[in-house]
Amino acid sequence: MTMIEYRPEPGEFAWTFGGAAPVRNVKPGDVISLWTEDCFAGKVRTERDLASQVCEFPFLNPQTGPFYVDGAKPGDTLAVHFVSIEPAAPVGAATTLPFFGALTSDAYTATLQDPLPELVWIYELDNAARTVTYRAKSSDLTLRLPMDPMHGTVGVAPASFEARSALVPDSHGGNLDTPEMRAGVTAYFGVNVEGALFSLGDGHARQGEGEACGTGVEVAMNTVLIVDLIPGVATPWPRLESDTHLMSIGAARPLENAYRVAQVDMIGWLSELYGIDRMDAYQIVAQAALTPVAQVCNPIYTVTSKIAKSLLPNASAYRGSHARLREQARTAT
Repeated sequence: MTMIEYRPEPGEFAWTFGGAAPVRNVKPGDVISLWTEDCFAGKVRTERDLASQVCEFPFLNPQTGPFYVDGAKPGDTLAVHFVSIEPAAPVGAATTLPFFGALTSDAYTATLQDPLPELVWIYELDNAARTVTYRAKSSDLTLRLPMDPMHGTVGVAPASFEARSALVPDSHGGNLDTPEMRAGVTAYFGVNVEGALFSLGDGHARQGEGEACGTGVEVAMNTVLIVDLIPGVATPWPRLESDTHLMSIGAARPLENAYRVAQVDMIGWLSELYGIDRMDAYQIVAQAALTPVAQVCNPIYTVTSKIAKSLLPNASAYRGSHARLREQARTAT
């Protein structure tokens, strides 16, 4: 087991999945300790720092990576196990932006209403107490919310020489923005190109399901992860495994199509795990799946299909990779 430490210099970030040269070569089983910048590239630090003024589009969601995984080839699955995800700054930022977010008009849902005001909320982070502190602008209301660190963007290079903006999710991963992408979880991605070219970023100290305003509590992250390779096993859409659940992530517009993609992928996964036909798997999903909405603010929406492993006896996913990586994680910290 090799420990690799990597902190990108300002000019080393990737802004796309695909189309960027690898920053490091890693091997299956390697532990990577890395740092990611927040979605604003570190430029929103106070309530006066309006993203429209201090950030430059499309240079948002800077990615740490990509990492070239030795031996990875199309048709394989890359497993990424998150050992720890910890905020690397004492404050995080959340914003509203004109024509961005779930509860305003945008280019896809055009209306005559006025745009939302551009505002910034700064959250104080307490790593010891595991809280983030919200302060209202219109009153003295203060709320301490549970810290639940996650990565909004995780993925591999797309197929067919594509380079996709780090603002967009799809079958390669990308800007999935699901709160399920937290420490203790193993993420699975289908490999599309030699080396997989894995990268990540967009840390949130916490985020509500749906990411309604368009941001979580955005913050730089110190993250430790383990990469592994499952040769000869395809993964059509990003999947997650925790100690308690199996999860498939679908991305599409409109929202009901993202729901359908996630559910159909879960049906295919269960069909493979149990050796049953799709209609039998359809019944399991119909009666047992939860479907939390990850986000409805990005150019493509994401929905998660989620089933408790307690309801799925003898279903060992990806040759028991999650349990093996969890055990390796205990020796890596």
